[in-house]
Amino acid sequence: MALSPETIGLIGIAGLLALIFLRVPIGIALSMVSVVGIYSIVGPRAAVGMVAQLPYDFSAHWTLSSVPMFLLMGYFCYHAGLTEGLFRLARLWLSWLPGGLSVASIVGSALFAAVTGSSLACTAAMGRIAVPEMLKAGYDKGLATGTVAAAGTIGSMIPPSILLIIYGIFVEEPISELFLAAFVPGVLTAVMYSIMVPVRARLSPELAPTVAETVTLRERLWAVRETWPVMLLIVGVFGGLFSGAFTPTEAGAVGAALSVMIAAIKRALTWQVFKAAVSETLRSTAAIFVIAIGAQLLTRFFALSGVTQLMADFVGGSGQSQLQVILMISLVLVILGMLLDPIGIMLLTIPILLPILEAQQIDLIWFGVLMAKFLEIGFITPPVGLNVFVVKGIVGDLVPTHLIFRGIAWFVAMDFVTIGLLIAFPAIILWLPGLFAH
Repeated sequence: MALSPETIGLIGIAGLLALIFLRVPIGIALSMVSVVGIYSIVGPRAAVGMVAQLPYDFSAHWTLSSVPMFLLMGYFCYHAGLTEGLFRLARLWLSWLPGGLSVASIVGSALFAAVTGSSLACTAAMGRIAVPEMLKAGYDKGLATGTVAAAGTIGSMIPPSILLIIYGIFVEEPISELFLAAFVPGVLTAVMYSIMVPVRARLSPELAPTVAETVTLRERLWAVRETWPVMLLIVGVFGGLFSGAFTPTEAGAVGAALSVMIAAIKRALTWQVFKAAVSETLRSTAAIFVIAIGAQLLTRFFALSGVTQLMADFVGGSGQSQLQVILMISLVLVILGMLLDPIGIMLLTIPILLPILEAQQIDLIWFGVLMAKFLEIGFITPPVGLNVFVVKGIVGDLVPTHLIFRGIAWFVAMDFVTIGLLIAFPAIILWLPGLFAH
């Protein structure tokens, strides 16, 4: 007796969950289930045609080429040592605050996020500079390491977020609008962190001893002058993108070219820097593309099986409100964030969630930013917590892993406060895109 397409789709979901539970890499798991599922529904001849054509069609997507461009921009800035200037700028202007070095790490990470688009790169870059400074100043080990791990997540929100580029391609929403929508929530995240740290430092001074440092206005202005290349890069790339002068791909290419020029001008463009930036870009891009191609195949499999429409009809028929649907999805994203890497979560869930979101008439721009915010939390929650292990790799045996996870607890709490604001007041996300549209 032949199985119906819907039954095959449901079996495919169960098989996918089983493979993930067995720790099969997410890209391979997506592709395996999709290929078998498509074969079972349409037969061998049609399946071979689809499986052969879909990866090429997806990889040839023009906007997708912005991913390696923005990654290259960030890696050149990182390996050329431009991060030090951003942290120094933030430290000289903010060291007077309780927990000033921690706040400087947050602000420095937010600035570097605007040239990298990668949470892991942001964490690694700031961690090598800020964590030793804070530990030297006698900061609590959990606070010092937790600050950098949490602040690194801003790299997934503030443009040019790689997560949002991938999301925009899959849901067919303008990348520039997603970038605009994510800017205010990204800044809000940094502000919430920067409020929480001084309050904690004031209530518990032993967490962040006051740094006795006299800083003149001239030193502060000189620090601003030192970082002008990075500021020029940010303004040039995103000014062109948001004004409509550049497409996302062109903005990424301009950013990559400018980052190379800046590294050369600062005499930091060595063969080692060039090789490291290009090789890391290639590795990161390849990993993203493997998962993305698997997700594209999964989308086609689910479309053929009708299982996503089945779920959308079920949710619609259950009488759930938009808020109830969002809260259920939020719970799923939080749980998955503890088990999988963020890009894997996004590409695993979009094929399932998209019909549900459309049936509920939920704004896809708003949801994309909200989803990126939940995936940020996944970077720092156990047991996966990729940012935590990046910081652990920097500090070695100096700080136990459990202390780093303990240090991020307050930051996760602030993330949930921010998410509550984004859900309660959607205009926080949608205001800037609406402003530019007019």
